[in-house]
Amino acid sequence: MGACLGICTLASCASCLCGSAPCLLSGCCPSTKNSVMTRLLYVFFLLLGTAVSVIMIVPGIETELRKLPGFCEGSSSIPFIEGRVNCNVIVGYKSVYRMCFAMAAFFFLFAVLMIQVKSSKGPRGALQNGFWFFKFLALVGITVGAFFIPDGTFTTVWFYFGVVGAFCFILIQLILLIDFAHSWTQSWVENMEEGNGRCWYAALFFCTAFNYIVSLAAVVVFYVFYTKPDACAINKTFISLNLIFCIIVSIVSVLPKVQESQPHSGLLQASVITLYTMYVTWSAMTNEPDRNCNPSLLSIVHQTTSNSTTATPPDQVVQWWDAQSIVGLVIFLICVLYSSIRSSTNAQVNKLMMTEEGEGALAEFSSPGEDGAHRAVDNEQDAVTYSYSFFHFCLLLASLYIMMTLTNWYSPNSDYSSLQSTWPAVWVKISSSWVGLLLYLWTLVAPLILSDRDFT
Repeated sequence: MGACLGICTLASCASCLCGSAPCLLSGCCPSTKNSVMTRLLYVFFLLLGTAVSVIMIVPGIETELRKLPGFCEGSSSIPFIEGRVNCNVIVGYKSVYRMCFAMAAFFFLFAVLMIQVKSSKGPRGALQNGFWFFKFLALVGITVGAFFIPDGTFTTVWFYFGVVGAFCFILIQLILLIDFAHSWTQSWVENMEEGNGRCWYAALFFCTAFNYIVSLAAVVVFYVFYTKPDACAINKTFISLNLIFCIIVSIVSVLPKVQESQPHSGLLQASVITLYTMYVTWSAMTNEPDRNCNPSLLSIVHQTTSNSTTATPPDQVVQWWDAQSIVGLVIFLICVLYSSIRSSTNAQVNKLMMTEEGEGALAEFSSPGEDGAHRAVDNEQDAVTYSYSFFHFCLLLASLYIMMTLTNWYSPNSDYSSLQSTWPAVWVKISSSWVGLLLYLWTLVAPLILSDRDFT
C-alpha cells in the first residue's frame, strides 16, 4: 500500500515538473497567475546560475579541487585514472565566462523561440509555461558543453559581448528605477490627498531628505578619497558633472510647468535618481586602473582610522569580492525580481518593457476560492500579459551583467594571477549614468514638448 502511494506521489510530482508554473508552485504560494510564476521560475534559473558562478570564483575553491584524486591536471591521481580537468579553466574568472555564456545561450534560444507568441494556448505558450524539468536538463547540458569550449580567443570575444550586454541591462535597470520612483511618489501623494496628510507628507519629506543627504555625503567621500590635489582629473570631472546634472534634474522636477503636466512628479523621484547616479559614479571610479585614484574600501577604512594619507600601492591587486560588486549584485537581484512581479501603471514604461498595464505586484496574486483552496490561474489564454521574447532577452542581458559584475569588468587578456581594471568599464558605467539622467529628464519634459501625446 505504501509503495502504491509513493508511486502515485512521484507521478504527481513528475506531472508538475512537466506542467505549468502555477502547478509547480501553487501548493506553497497564494493563488497565482502564469504571468508571474513563470517569470519567477526563469529568474530562479538565472539566480541558480549566478550562485554557481559565485561559488566557482570564491578564493580557495581551485586549491580544494586540486586535492581531489584524478580531477585536476598535475594533481595526485588514483590508479588507472588520470586527471584531465584544467582547474585554471574550470575554476576562476574564466569559469564565470563559461557559466554565463551557458545562461545567455539558454535565454537566447527561448527569446528566438518565443517571438510573436500571442497566447498561452499554443504549443510555444505551453513550452514557455511548462516542461521545467526538461528545461533544467537543457540548461545543465549547455553549461557542461560550455566548459569544453577551447580557451583561445573565447574570453576575449565574449568580454566585448559582456560589455555591450551589461550596458544595455544597466539601462533597463534605470528604466525600472524611474518606474519605481514614479510609482512610489504617485502612491504616497495619493495617500496624502486621501487622508492623514501630515504623516504622509512627513514620510515623503524624510525619504527625500535622506536620499539627498546620503548623495551629498557620497560626493564628499568621492572628493576626499577618489581625488588628489594634483591628480585624478578624470574622477574630478565625473563627480562634478554628475553633481551638476543631478542638481539640474532636481530643479526641473519641481518647475511649475512640469508640476502642471505631471502633478505626481517631484523631489522624491529626483532624489532616488540622484542616489543611483552617485552609486554608478562610484562604481565607475572603482574600475579605474590608476590605484592612486581608486583606493579599495579596506584602504579607505584603514586611512580613516589611522589618520594616514599614504596612497594605495599602484601594484595592489583588486579583489573581485569588493563593496561595489556586492551592491551591484543586490541591485541586480532587486531589479530582476521587481521586473518579474511588477506590472507598471505607466503606459510609457509598459511600451518600453513590452508589458500590459496592471495594478502592481499584489494584484497578480488572486484570492483563494470559496472553499479556501489555492488554485492556479492561467490569465494568458486570450492574450499574453508580457512579451515572452523580450523577457528572455532581458534575462540574457542580465546574464552578461552578472558576468561583468562578478569579474569586476576585468579584461580577459590580463594576467589571471593579478587581474587589473580596465578603462572600458569606467566609460560604460559613467556613460550609463548620463543616459539615465537624460532619460529621466525626458520623462519630465516630454509631456511639455509632445503635448498632443498621452504620457499617463
